[in-house]
Amino acid sequence: MTEKYSIGYRANTPQKIISVRNLSFSYGNDKSPLILEDINFDVLSGEFVCFLGQSGCGKSTLLRLIAGLEKPSEGEILLDGKPVKGAGLDRGIVFQDYGLFPWMTAGENIRLALEQKFPNLSKSQYKEKTLDALRQVGLDESVYRKLPKALSGGMKQRCAIAQVFAVEPSIMLMDEPFGALDAVTRARLQDMLLELCAVQSPKKTVIFVTHDVDEALLLAGRIIVIGSRKIIYDCTIPDDIKPTRETQFEDINVLRLRNELIRRINSMQSRD
Repeated sequence: MTEKYSIGYRANTPQKIISVRNLSFSYGNDKSPLILEDINFDVLSGEFVCFLGQSGCGKSTLLRLIAGLEKPSEGEILLDGKPVKGAGLDRGIVFQDYGLFPWMTAGENIRLALEQKFPNLSKSQYKEKTLDALRQVGLDESVYRKLPKALSGGMKQRCAIAQVFAVEPSIMLMDEPFGALDAVTRARLQDMLLELCAVQSPKKTVIFVTHDVDEALLLAGRIIVIGSRKIIYDCTIPDDIKPTRETQFEDINVLRLRNELIRRINSMQSRD
């Protein structure tokens, strides 16, 4: 059974934007082993939620189901009360491998997304929106004409994030986007993501997949631990004690939660 834990109270609860009901999933036919089984949870508008768990636990699969890239074997996923029928521009996706077309420049990659969301803009408007998106993620105008192969891993991931923010989705889905980066670049992009989310109005709903406990604690307001096909833990961290990079290892409540998250993940490893 899913356990819920809270280290504080969050007032003025927003409305549900994502509802997952009795969801199970397997690849192939009815006899294939289940990847996810009887998953139930809601995500509130404006929440930053991390799916946390060991590799192979099903967290990325669950993200793909919410994205509409896979279909549930059983159950349903609702967005604003309507069943997910497939991918849509209301959900932006950032993958670990950047998701940029290698034959297109960074600017062309971002513009391609803009053309799908805003088909009636002028050429100059597309360029200005693209440049603005690059500036938001800390890249200068020279990146606009560069191919992905000419960019570092961190720069490519900034472009991928700029592409998503440019189309203004209400929901951002991020599948271990910083997992392939070095520690310094990863920390910079984590901080950049928090800063971008802080200035958005209305506030975006973010679901972020990671296997890193410290990354989840730094980024998320809520952490859902997935293990052995099921949700095994669900905790909310109120804004007034949410850790920063400077305080992450100082607050006793956060340290207790960190230890509990590690214990939960390790307990599932010992059962496999």
